[in-house]
Amino acid sequence: MAAVVELRYYPIKGCAGISAERAELAPAGLAHDRAFMVVDEQGVFRSQRRDRLLATVRPSVGEDGRRLTLEAPGAGPVTVPVDTEGPRRKVELFGAPFFGIDQGEAVADWLSEVLGVRSRLVRVPPEHDRVTDGLIPGTSGYADSCAVHLLSRATLDDFNARTGELPLPVDRFRPNIVVDGWDEPHTEDLARHIAVGDAESGAELGYAKLAVRCAVTLVDQTTGAKAGPEPLRTLARYRRAAAGGVAFGSKFAVLRPGTLRVGDGLTVSTWGPSEL
Repeated sequence: MAAVVELRYYPIKGCAGISAERAELAPAGLAHDRAFMVVDEQGVFRSQRRDRLLATVRPSVGEDGRRLTLEAPGAGPVTVPVDTEGPRRKVELFGAPFFGIDQGEAVADWLSEVLGVRSRLVRVPPEHDRVTDGLIPGTSGYADSCAVHLLSRATLDDFNARTGELPLPVDRFRPNIVVDGWDEPHTEDLARHIAVGDAESGAELGYAKLAVRCAVTLVDQTTGAKAGPEPLRTLARYRRAAAGGVAFGSKFAVLRPGTLRVGDGLTVSTWGPSEL
């Protein structure tokens, strides 16, 4: 039986993730996932595509979500109260306009020193109502697109067997949910409706689209150093998407919020054809 073997959320877009044994799944994804975003002084988001040192920033959020702590090699930690009520400022994500709540000078100065470029930190405002695309639309915070990125171990194992090199760790692909128990790689591409956990407190996911991969996968998620050309070189040989790029893993919308735990079983009630 397929089951959840890892849960990961990324409080700050582009920064290090946090592994959890249990996580609440809200309509916009795992609790605190991509709730914050680093932007330049014009409000344009920063990404590991250009600012690779984001990978070395390790955030943690208090249980009540009211305090945020950031750590990075060579820099003392900074802790700030999370502002959910302050003035909104315009921000830009992949050319699309949104709003964010600035989290103040202390964390802005800290990020600017760590990244080596002037930066600020914003949080998703409570009224954020972004609608994501895909076969089944949904909503998300500051994620690239959909609320949940799901990847199976079978898919990762198949990729690593093809490279003939040292295996890449799963963190290079920054998934939210890692699944084991599917025999065939890329089963996540075919699952259209997934129930996770028990019937009362569990959650349901609806397939949105393939996860098209970018240059972030070339970045070592521990050091922030570019470690390419894998995985893009190997993926280009067998995972070219019809719409362009290469696909690895799948994106899902949240159909029913709930509680997710490592060890939860997955039941697929509806299947569909691959979009590759």
